[in-house]
Amino acid sequence: MQRTQSQDLFEKARQYIPGGVNSPVRAFRAVGGSPVFIKSAKGPYIYDEDGNQYLEFINSWGPMILGHAHELIEKAVSDAIQNSFSFGAPTRKEVEMAELIVGMVPSVEKVRMVNSGTEATMSAIRVARGYTGRDKIIKFEGCYHGHGDSFLISAGSGAVTMGVPDSPGVTKGVANDTLTAPFNDLPALQQLIDANRGQIAALILEPVVGNMGCVLPNAGYLEAIRSMCTKEGIVLIFDEVMTGFRLAKGGAQERFGIVPDMTTMGKIIGGGMPVGAYGGKREIMDCVSPAGPVYQAGTLSGNPIAMSAGLAMLRYLEAHSEVYTRLDEVGNTITAGFKASLQKLGLNFTINHIGSMFTLFMTDQPVTDFTSAKASDLPMFGRYFQAMLKRGIYLAPSQFESLFFSYALEDAHIQQLIEANEEALREVI
Repeated sequence: MQRTQSQDLFEKARQYIPGGVNSPVRAFRAVGGSPVFIKSAKGPYIYDEDGNQYLEFINSWGPMILGHAHELIEKAVSDAIQNSFSFGAPTRKEVEMAELIVGMVPSVEKVRMVNSGTEATMSAIRVARGYTGRDKIIKFEGCYHGHGDSFLISAGSGAVTMGVPDSPGVTKGVANDTLTAPFNDLPALQQLIDANRGQIAALILEPVVGNMGCVLPNAGYLEAIRSMCTKEGIVLIFDEVMTGFRLAKGGAQERFGIVPDMTTMGKIIGGGMPVGAYGGKREIMDCVSPAGPVYQAGTLSGNPIAMSAGLAMLRYLEAHSEVYTRLDEVGNTITAGFKASLQKLGLNFTINHIGSMFTLFMTDQPVTDFTSAKASDLPMFGRYFQAMLKRGIYLAPSQFESLFFSYALEDAHIQQLIEANEEALREVI
């Protein structure tokens, strides 16, 4: 494939944009080469500035459940634009969206719209602190909750060690209030809680992790966390920016049968447009201004264009349960095809998969946390990514990102992916 337009655009972008991109993973540093600049997308395909077509499995990092440029969502946006782009004032669609979310997500009794997943998680933490009167939070290694200061913390040398800033610009004071535990390790989490009893406002996690690759909770893990938080008066927050409305109509909490105290949501409720939300128990959400003392605001929150797109998406998902049946079938078929190829090639790589989330890890060890994810052969993944790209398959440009399947995938697309995967693996080994 010729990608001269993308290469030229990247060189120009580096003159005006830090690193040439507006989000780090887009720079392709983890896989080599220069990024592909996208011009358009439809259904399961994206098209770059050089006219190349790719079958893609990022789906804007999750929200394109129905595929790109779905006609219902396109129409909703087109109709909404006729009434202007933004008001900075209440609209009917905000109320309809809130009612729909409350009806679909088990934990949400009230909800507040924001503009991104990062805003949602930052706001949820602030509300949890205001509600409990406590300062500290617990997060997990490898779980990503946006770029808020509290979330850019890595673990110290022991389970009860305070975190240290993982990025310049994050203060030691913020780090001192952020406790980090390894995912899927209940004894370490209990030790952390015991060492900070009565000081922890919230525990936040991705119920299925998507930002160290797809990593599932061990059996009983989420149930145990729910019990710990209830016992200690800790606000349990599920970050469902990726899993919400994707793993089930009510997200991972519906699929696993675990009800958190608060939930953060993101791109999916905007049909792919910039949007986010956080919600939860009525008594917690009533702490938010103007109902309560915890301040949070946003001029573009509840933007009518984003609400229109999100309403079209969620109403379709609510009315068509066959979407989730099909997505599970797609995930199972791809997993089976990949495993067959691995066996044929004598490879014992790890595949993690649930519903329409999927990661092939370049390691023969089980991947249950960030430490085991980092055991993957990253140079090999980079070669594999490039081998897939030249076969017209666009994957996440990082070993540590989940893939997402869409409802637009047909059986022929699935077979194309499975065949390309086997060819690419054969090439890189």
